[in-house]
Amino acid sequence: MELHELTLKEQLEGLKSSSFTSVELTEHYLKRIKKIDPEINSYITITEDLALSQAKEADTRYNNKNPLDLDGIPIAHKDIFCTENILTTCGSKMLSDFIAPYSSTVVSKFIEKGTVMLGKTNMDEFAMGSSNETSYFGAVKNPWNKEYVPGGSSGGSAACVAAGLAPAATATDTGGSIRQPAALCGLTGIKPTYGRVSRYGMIAFASSLDQGGVLTRSAEDAAILMNVMSGYDPKDSTSLNVEVPDFSQEIGKPISGLKIGIPIELFEQDMPDYVRKNTNEAIDIFKELGAEIKEISFPNIDLSLPVYYVLAPAECSANLSRYDGVRYGYRCEDPKDIEDLYMRTREEGFGSEVKRRILIGTYALSAGFYDAYYLKAQKCRQLIANDFSEAFNSVDVILSPTTPGTSFKAGEKTNDPIEMYLQDIFTIPANLAGLPGISFPCGNHKDLPLGLQLVGNSLEEGKLLMAAHHFQQTTNWHKDMPKV
Repeated sequence: MELHELTLKEQLEGLKSSSFTSVELTEHYLKRIKKIDPEINSYITITEDLALSQAKEADTRYNNKNPLDLDGIPIAHKDIFCTENILTTCGSKMLSDFIAPYSSTVVSKFIEKGTVMLGKTNMDEFAMGSSNETSYFGAVKNPWNKEYVPGGSSGGSAACVAAGLAPAATATDTGGSIRQPAALCGLTGIKPTYGRVSRYGMIAFASSLDQGGVLTRSAEDAAILMNVMSGYDPKDSTSLNVEVPDFSQEIGKPISGLKIGIPIELFEQDMPDYVRKNTNEAIDIFKELGAEIKEISFPNIDLSLPVYYVLAPAECSANLSRYDGVRYGYRCEDPKDIEDLYMRTREEGFGSEVKRRILIGTYALSAGFYDAYYLKAQKCRQLIANDFSEAFNSVDVILSPTTPGTSFKAGEKTNDPIEMYLQDIFTIPANLAGLPGISFPCGNHKDLPLGLQLVGNSLEEGKLLMAAHHFQQTTNWHKDMPKV
């Protein structure tokens, strides 16, 4: 078995037992990146010199018998997380030359635990997209079939882990941007409770929805990384000051008696027969494991998509107003006056999807339409959150497909924004309610992966990881890797 075929946990055990060194592990990944990534385009920046330096430091600590928790483990970071003295682009021309002066809390926490940074992964521009085709640095390809998309906006993180170019990668999720690419690339991806992971240094798209998480091969690996990245951060006003459990211990709890809710309304949605069949087979596996299945109702779930596509653009309109060519980022050449500077900088610096959402958001926030759109959407958001609260009175987790189907061909939906937005129909509700969600592999169709989603109550990531781990102890879908 080659090094990249090992799970993160197995790599950590190998480093501790001196089966290989961090330098050997890091060099293995760097060689694979140079050989394979030009076809996949999962990385924007490769930090080879930094990675080898960090790996040598980790090996020194192992030799001195004082290793850190994740010493010597290579990981990749989504290019939305600021990294000190390293290019941080957010997949946009607007930040194509931005060298971050500080590191995000998430990156800092991983550095403190001894991880090795392989580089920064490609993403949809400012995290806006469901296919990783809106990046200024080019589209990312799905390692399972390069004619297909890896999902978005964390498509670069998903593609690099699926292709064996990193054992794990950080990611962010605003409306499904961790879980959807996890499903399309055959990975485990977890979006924690809003506030569980610090957003400090994570470039904002929609501040009330964004949340950082990870993409890994298994729930066990995700639990290890969640232990590192979770916790209160005084630099983030939305960070939750609550105790963080040991997620690696949580996954070992028994699944027997776990109450799994099946939303009637979600299963009444149009979905291909193979998705319905695959989901029902997964439900049967949970029954065999001892979980209890119960039908529940979500009367307001159909509001999720329209509510999200009012609120998220409104927040992006406000957050992206800072990119004006004055303080940092792209600036147009030879502006005539301040108005010309603003207009041409934003026209030239933003891509079409970002501009579309800024326009929608600005319209929804304008004086004549604020009450009709933005305020009404916030009220509907509360109705959706109430549906979840009611459901969790009788169940522990809620099950659904992660996506309406397998991956789709590149270019297939780029000219139809509504069809593209529908890719997030199962994932968006959890973001609106601020709840944790996980996607993990549950099968395939025509050699493309399928994902199953579980959503939990606030701060109950442990139950999601536990359920996914038990499922993965019974099945082998998460062990499959594409031939690249």
